[in-house]
Amino acid sequence: MDPLFSSETETTKNTQSETEFIPKNLPNYNKPKNSHCSQTESLSMAAQLTCVTAINDLPDVILSNIIAVVSDVRSRNSASLVCRKWMVLERSTRSSLTLRGNVRDLIMLPTCFRSVTHLDLSLISPWGHPLLSPTAFADPFLIAQLLHHAFPAITSLVLYTRNPLILRILPPLWPNLKEIKLVRWHQRPQLSAGEELSMLFTENCPKLHSLDLSNFYCWTDDIPVALESHPTVAANLTSLNLLNSSFSEGFKSDEISSITRACPNLKEFRVACVFEPRGDRNDEGFTQEDAKFSASTLIEVFSGLPLLEEFVLDVCNNVRDTGSALEILNKKCPKLRLLKLGQFHGVSMPIESKLDGVALCEGLQSLSIRNVGDLNDMGLIAIGRGCSRLTKFEIQGCKKITMRGMRTLASLLKNTLVDVKISCCKNLGASYSLKALEPIQDRIQRLHIDCVWDSVEEFEDLDGYGYGFDLNVNDGGQASSNSAGSGDTFECEEDAFTFKQQKRCKYEKVNSHANGHSGQSWDRLQSLSLWIEVGELLTPLTAAGLEDCPNLEEIKIKVEGDCRLWSKPSGREFGLSTLLYYPMLSKMHLDCGDTIGYAHTAPSGQMDLSLWERFYLLGIGNLSLTELDYWPPQDRDVNQRCLSLPAAGLLQECVTLRKLFIHGTAHEHFMMFFLRIPNLRDVQLREDYYPAPENEMSTEVRADSLSRFEAALNRRPISD
Repeated sequence: MDPLFSSETETTKNTQSETEFIPKNLPNYNKPKNSHCSQTESLSMAAQLTCVTAINDLPDVILSNIIAVVSDVRSRNSASLVCRKWMVLERSTRSSLTLRGNVRDLIMLPTCFRSVTHLDLSLISPWGHPLLSPTAFADPFLIAQLLHHAFPAITSLVLYTRNPLILRILPPLWPNLKEIKLVRWHQRPQLSAGEELSMLFTENCPKLHSLDLSNFYCWTDDIPVALESHPTVAANLTSLNLLNSSFSEGFKSDEISSITRACPNLKEFRVACVFEPRGDRNDEGFTQEDAKFSASTLIEVFSGLPLLEEFVLDVCNNVRDTGSALEILNKKCPKLRLLKLGQFHGVSMPIESKLDGVALCEGLQSLSIRNVGDLNDMGLIAIGRGCSRLTKFEIQGCKKITMRGMRTLASLLKNTLVDVKISCCKNLGASYSLKALEPIQDRIQRLHIDCVWDSVEEFEDLDGYGYGFDLNVNDGGQASSNSAGSGDTFECEEDAFTFKQQKRCKYEKVNSHANGHSGQSWDRLQSLSLWIEVGELLTPLTAAGLEDCPNLEEIKIKVEGDCRLWSKPSGREFGLSTLLYYPMLSKMHLDCGDTIGYAHTAPSGQMDLSLWERFYLLGIGNLSLTELDYWPPQDRDVNQRCLSLPAAGLLQECVTLRKLFIHGTAHEHFMMFFLRIPNLRDVQLREDYYPAPENEMSTEVRADSLSRFEAALNRRPISD
């Protein structure tokens, strides 16, 4: 039990401590010993003063405030087991709850969390099946009333909306509802444009101010129509998230203008004109076509949102010369704190020392830029000079950025920057990215890099590379003569500094080089995210500069590529045993969802996906993981992401697991392997990818199969 929650009192104290604790000015303390009454009174008072005060003696108001700030769910559950008083205080201060039980077990619905204001119903088991349906085993109106009775104070709700009936029944039960997030990975019902969202807006949600559709599959036509049809609801919205990966082409410029006109009070607006997670590392960041989305359109959007605090816009084609529009953004939206732009060019093109574009948005705390083809080191440094409050910085697909520019930006922001993502930048592989972040190595808490292993020759040159330079003077000692401010002032060394991406370092050689790094520890790094190409190994990770991360708790690994282009991987195993260097590692996301291969019989000379899963999961049983999210690889020809027999066998070796979430499907008899994990408490299959399989007659997604496994899991005794 955590000492913070301990209600036990110490009963053994040494005599010396007791004697020193007794004040010498107690009444009658120095009176003659023959005064029996005075001696008894003194001893009684001394005994009272020597009693140890425990946390349980605090007033209820103070104790409830202490429990309220505890965020870890298991710690809160432990606190509720101390005594009845603590249980009442914990339940009364619990504000958020996610239900994971089976909807068939209504008798298990908790009724003691009546103070909960945020309720997540999107993960109710079986995942993806309709919560409220006329064909369900129970009356949908009865289920809705039971939920309302158990949680009367809901103001924030997350729903899996498989069919529109749930929007008609549930939201009206909570008239104070302010925030709604809709989730759906299955096909959209056959309704007219905007009809489904209109059900939500017309069903008594007068206080709704936040709508999140980032994981809700629908048409782009649905949203402008619904908002324009309900102007009162639209005018009340202050947060709108439309970053949905299921949109194939995203929103058109006129649709974005319609949304901003309908929602003039937005403080947070996230919208995508296309969703491209990654690009080619070797292209220059420009697309073949320009977007029908000009700087004047941007200025119109910014002018209509004066209260904007968070803005995300990811577009499909080039948006050129955006510097002037971003300067207007700084003037029209003075409260802006988060900005994320994709395919915008000209965001920072300083002339000598004069700042422009996004560098003038000095109030930004989070900035993400993707595929900016003309951003070079000088533009990046200008951002570091102008946006001095940045705590989070993400850069992706910017081909002209080098280690010099990134290192200088890190030095300029070393007092604030704690969250960095460097992805798909041609000149920033793993080693160069880590070398560039050395100025904030002792501060950074969250990090993403690409596992593109630098060649041995480049790796050996790291120590001899110079980093100091005048921001306005090039390497030849002459002032930059580029009038546009867009030239690369380090062009004379660019060839020597460019990556030879086709070469991969040999782990043994690199390891014998003494790593080429400063040897400092990444003391505060808690979360690490990695991207790696299919077939590559994870083993060079520590040699690249991440060998000492004493407080790393979570790692996310995304594997991407086409297995069909490989006859076999480059080694026997992926290299998960390398993660044994991190003693505090307890959570892992292993995402092979974008790894493509043959789910069934592979052609001669090829490996099917079951053998690839064995390659990626070998060694996972050696890690002391308590939580694991795993995305199996897929066969797009049959829309199948199914856990294989080798994968199930390797996952059952993770004896310390408490939570296991498989983002795909699995056969029932493979799931039964997990019953051998002694402390496993929570398992779920989630087909949270588009399009989620609709054929529920398959044994892999049948509700009865999942329910039988959950019943067997819940029957097991859990030691703690």
